[in-house]
Amino acid sequence: MSPSSTEKLGAQCQSAEATAEKIAAPAEESWPTKDFGLIPIPKRLQYNPIKPFHFGIFLNASFGFASTFTVANLYYCQPLLIEFSKSFDVTYEEVSRIPTLVQAGYLVGLLLISPLGDLVRRRQLVLLLVVTSIAFTIGLAVTKNLQVFEALTFLTGVATVTPQILMPLAADLAPPERRASALSVVLSGLMLGVLIARVLAGVIGNFTTWRAVYYMSIGVQSLVLIGAYLMLPDYPCKNRDLTYFQVLFSMAKYAVTEPLVIQVAIINIASSACFTSFWVTLTFLLGGSPYYYSTLIIGLFGLVGMLGVLVGPFAGRLIDRLVPWYATLVATGLLLVSQAVQTAAGGINVAAVVIACFGLDVARQAQQVSMTTRVLSISSAARARLNAILILSLFIGQVMGTSVGTQVFVQHGWRACSLLMLALQVFQILVLLLRGPHCPRKRWFGYEGGLEARKRVVLEREKSRSGEGKRVEHDPEAQVEAPIQNGEGLQSDTS
Repeated sequence: MSPSSTEKLGAQCQSAEATAEKIAAPAEESWPTKDFGLIPIPKRLQYNPIKPFHFGIFLNASFGFASTFTVANLYYCQPLLIEFSKSFDVTYEEVSRIPTLVQAGYLVGLLLISPLGDLVRRRQLVLLLVVTSIAFTIGLAVTKNLQVFEALTFLTGVATVTPQILMPLAADLAPPERRASALSVVLSGLMLGVLIARVLAGVIGNFTTWRAVYYMSIGVQSLVLIGAYLMLPDYPCKNRDLTYFQVLFSMAKYAVTEPLVIQVAIINIASSACFTSFWVTLTFLLGGSPYYYSTLIIGLFGLVGMLGVLVGPFAGRLIDRLVPWYATLVATGLLLVSQAVQTAAGGINVAAVVIACFGLDVARQAQQVSMTTRVLSISSAARARLNAILILSLFIGQVMGTSVGTQVFVQHGWRACSLLMLALQVFQILVLLLRGPHCPRKRWFGYEGGLEARKRVVLEREKSRSGEGKRVEHDPEAQVEAPIQNGEGLQSDTS
């Protein structure tokens, strides 16, 4: 090749590269560089479809930390009711409304705010929710009026849905082979927040004043806010052509037309009822015959529950290797065994109670991670709505478990209560067995697609079928999904 030809070829290559850079530059510049149009987003966190953001264990753990100290807002009040009564100079009956109000606010937030995760940029939504929650918590810490405190309690509950934005976001950011592990870390943070809030509030309120609990909450939420600004990557909204009311309507449609969602919601209601009933009635069991434990010793059983929560992320790694249906089956079986131990000897030997505490916590978390993994794989564009349905079913189960469990325990004793919950555990397995591990998405019953349990084998089978151009007949939850980091999966979902 002559020198002149080489020069021409080099010039053409340089021209092509320059043209590509010019084409790519506007695409990069078109993505937002500021939060709310005012606050600059750190350069490394700005959305770039060419260079996806790496979702590592540190960012995953920060999601768990944020979940712990935001969901804790719902439970700080529970050990402080007597202190509220003294401080506001009112009766116990009047302050008993406070836990109900914060849970009612949380329910409103689940219904009206968490679906926004499918409509707006999640980074901005998380920052706004945390700032709002901090503002309401400041009001809780300083107010001297019970009515104002109750109103702020309700509004705090509305704003405490940050974990329900982070959960679908973790599912979006994590690669498919690590999705269960990522969700288990966030869920562990969520459950840890439920447990640790009561402990922190009880200890701090006992030695200082109840207001110090809320000052502490302001501090840790401020850390969450700073961490979210410095670590949370920005991604575009996933459903640009949908309105808010269309998103709410589609969430209701998923709740009544998707067989898998309905199946998982029914299991979730029953499982949540059993889990809540166990922990609510545990105080009555350990405080009475034959144990007569003090409040302090009863509180220490929460540490057994925390240990079970900490095991959760390891269970998530195992779930990543299985088709989620089998992980749900194993976890539900462990729930059944743990409940059977409690039924047999919970009121006779404290060792049975310890075993049940640990087993129920580990199994419940593994069950929830596996079911969440299955449901969120239905549509990458609707994960916030699907997650909201799951959490609403969990909430319904908590209400049922608290009311029914308490009544049965008081009227018929610990064994009758435990037998009822054992029956609900069996009911969960029966509901799960109605649909096989690879049942097509729109089928209500059946075992089409076989019984293969290893996710790796299923994925290889799907790849080989797609490579041969054959139509895939079944719709396993473990299908390969294109990572949203690459700019895919941002299409609208109008289901």
